[in-house]
Amino acid sequence: MSLWLCVQVAGAVTFRAVIDDARWDLESSKFSCRLSQSVPDYGRALFEQEAGEDVRFSLQSVQRVRASSEALLVAEAPPWQPGTAPRVIGSVQVDDASGVIDVGSAHARQMLAYLQQGLVPTFTRGGWQGTGESLRVGVSAANFPAAYREYSGCIERLLPVNYRQIARTAVLFPSAVVTLSDAARERLDLIALYVRNDDSVRSVYVDGHSDNLGRRLLNRDLSKRRAEEVTRYLVSQGVDEAMVTTRFHGERYPVVPNSSPQNRDRNRRVTVRLERN
Repeated sequence: MSLWLCVQVAGAVTFRAVIDDARWDLESSKFSCRLSQSVPDYGRALFEQEAGEDVRFSLQSVQRVRASSEALLVAEAPPWQPGTAPRVIGSVQVDDASGVIDVGSAHARQMLAYLQQGLVPTFTRGGWQGTGESLRVGVSAANFPAAYREYSGCIERLLPVNYRQIARTAVLFPSAVVTLSDAARERLDLIALYVRNDDSVRSVYVDGHSDNLGRRLLNRDLSKRRAEEVTRYLVSQGVDEAMVTTRFHGERYPVVPNSSPQNRDRNRRVTVRLERN
C-alpha cells in the first residue's frame, strides 16, 4: 500500500499521508515536547512546545517549493466525514528562503483542537512550481487521539522555564537592603530547579552591584552581602556550591546612569548568569 497521497483535483496538487499509514512520532524530555508527522514526498509537520513557552507549529519541506509566499490554513473534513463544513483558521506567511511555514501559538492550538475532532489542517498556496495550480499540504488526523494523549503527558512534565528565560537574571534590592524579597526567592527557585535538571549547566556566576549613593566602601560591602545572600539561597535550594562563582563590584558597573531614583533602583542588583558546556 502506498504511504503517501499526491492527487491532482480541481487545479490543485495535494500531499498528505493516507489514513492507514499516518503516523505520529513523539520526542519528549523535561525541556521540550515534539509531536511530528511525515508528509511523504513533501516534508514534515511538527508541533513543538518548549518548557516555559506555548505550542508552535511548523511545516518543513524537504526541497525548495515554488509557490505563493502566503498560505491559507483551513481545517477540512476527511473523506470519512462527508458534509462537515471546513473551518478557516487563517492566513500564514511562508519563509521564502527556507520554504518553512511557521504557525504561531493561537493557530497551532486551533490546529490541535481540530485534529482532535478528526479534521485535517490543510495549507493551500497558489502558483505551485510556477504553474496555475495550487499546492495543498494536509496534516492527517488519523491515529491522532492516542498520540495527543502521550503529547499531553509530556507537556505536564515540562519544566516551568527554559534556559533562555533564566540564563541571565537580575535580582533587585531596595536601598540599603541585603535580604531577598519573596519575588526574588521565587525567581531563584526557578533558577535552582533548572540547574538541578540540566546537566549541561556547568557554572553559575553571581555578581553583586550597588547604586552610587553613600560611601564607595559601604556600597562595595553592600554588593558583597547581596551576592553572598543570593549564593546562599541557591545552594540551599540544591545548587552545587562548587559550580557557583560569587563576585561583588560595588557601584563600578551600573547598567544605567545613576541619574534618577528609577535608575538607581535598577543598579541595586545581583545578576545570576548560567553557563553551559
